[in-house]
Amino acid sequence: MSGHDSQHCHHHDDEARDEVPYGQVAFGPALARRALLAGAGGALALAALPGTAQAARARVAGAASAAGAARASRITQGTTLVHADMHNHTVMSDGDGSAAAAFASMREAGLDVAALTDHATLFAIEGLSSGEWRTTGDLANAANDPGQFTAIRGFEWSHPLQGHINVWNTSDFADLLRASGPGNLYSWLTGRPGGLASFNHPGREPGRFNNFSFNASARDQLVGLEMFNRTDDYLFEGWSSGMTSPLVACLNAGWRPGLTGVTDEHGTTWGFHEGKGRSGLWVTENTRDAVFAAMAARRSFATRVSGLRVDATANGVRMGGVLGTASAGVRFLVDVDRGPEWDGKPLRIQVLRPGTSAPAVADVVDTVNGAVADFTVPLDAADGNWVVLRVSDPAAANGSPGPSGHPCNDLGVAYTSPWWLQP
Repeated sequence: MSGHDSQHCHHHDDEARDEVPYGQVAFGPALARRALLAGAGGALALAALPGTAQAARARVAGAASAAGAARASRITQGTTLVHADMHNHTVMSDGDGSAAAAFASMREAGLDVAALTDHATLFAIEGLSSGEWRTTGDLANAANDPGQFTAIRGFEWSHPLQGHINVWNTSDFADLLRASGPGNLYSWLTGRPGGLASFNHPGREPGRFNNFSFNASARDQLVGLEMFNRTDDYLFEGWSSGMTSPLVACLNAGWRPGLTGVTDEHGTTWGFHEGKGRSGLWVTENTRDAVFAAMAARRSFATRVSGLRVDATANGVRMGGVLGTASAGVRFLVDVDRGPEWDGKPLRIQVLRPGTSAPAVADVVDTVNGAVADFTVPLDAADGNWVVLRVSDPAAANGSPGPSGHPCNDLGVAYTSPWWLQP
C-alpha cells in the first residue's frame, strides 16, 4: 500500500550554540524572520518566505487547498477549527528539503498548525542528532505566531519492525538507544507528563507495536492513530495479508487515541499536496497550549481533503469523549462541509463498531455536503466500548478494500475520533 521510508546517512552539526529554549519565543515576527534567515539556512529559508518567486509558484500549485468551509461548527460552540499537519520530514532524517524552509511552506499552503517530526533512529546515524533537535526547536520558535500559526517541534521514534511513533511537546527526544522498543518508549513518555504521541502509519511495519500491546500508564498520552498517511486509508491496512484492521486492533486493545491524517511529507513542497492526509483540530485559540489541549481531548478528525470541516456529537458529547451508557439509542449530529465546491455532493456516514478483524458497521446514513446529519443508532456496551464515524464518497472506490461487500469499501473522506461507552 504505502512504501517504506527510505533512510540514508547524512552529516550532522552538534556544535553547542546559544539558543532560545523551545517554547519560549523571545522575539516578534519580524525579528524572528531575520533570525531565521541569519542563523538557520539563509537562502533556503528566504526561498520559501511569502512574496518570493517560489512562494508564488507554490500558491498557484496549492490554490485548491486554500478553499474550504467556514471554521465555525454548526453543532457546538466555544471552539474553532484549525487545519493541521503534525508529521513532516526534512533533510535532517530522510526528507529532501531544508528544515529552514518547511514551516514557511506549510503556512503559505494554508495550514494553521504544523510540526516537523524527523526520525529518531539509532546513534543519529540515519536520524536526528542533538544539534538538529536544537535547530528544529529554534526554527519552530521563529515560525510560531500565536493566534495565527502554530509551529511545533516533534520527533518520530522509528523502529524498523515494531513501527513508528510521533512524539510532541517534550524537551528532549528518544532514539532506539534510549528506547529500544515500544514499551521502553511508553516508559520514557510517562516520565514527561506533557508529552503527546501517535501511532504512525499503523500496521505498515510487521510488529505493529507489539500488536498494540496496551500500556495503561501511557494511555492518556497516546492521543493519535493515523488513519490517513500520505494518500492511503489505513482502515484495512494488511487485510489482504490476513491482518486485523489497525483501527480494530488498536481500540480493542484498550488504547484511546484520537484519529488523525498526515502528509508525512518527505519532499520539498510541504503542505501543498491535495489528497494527502491532514487533521482538523477544534481549539479554543491557535496556540501551542490550546493545540495540545485539543489533541489531549481527542477533539480531532482525520481527512485527506483540504478545507474540510467535520464536527460530531453523540448524545451531546463531542467526538473523543465518553458516553455514560450501557445500552441505549445514541443520537448523532454530524456537521460535514467542504464549502461551495462540494455543494450538493452526496456523502455517506458509516457507524463503525468493534469487530474481530474488521470493524462492524452498525448503520449507514446518506447525507450531502453542508447538511447536518441527525440520526439515532442503538449501541450496547456489551458489543464493545467504542464507536467511530467514517465519512465517505459513495461514488468512488477504496483503493485498499476490506472484506467483500464491506460498507467501507468506498472512498474514505474523513474519520471522527472515537467515543467510548463507559457505563
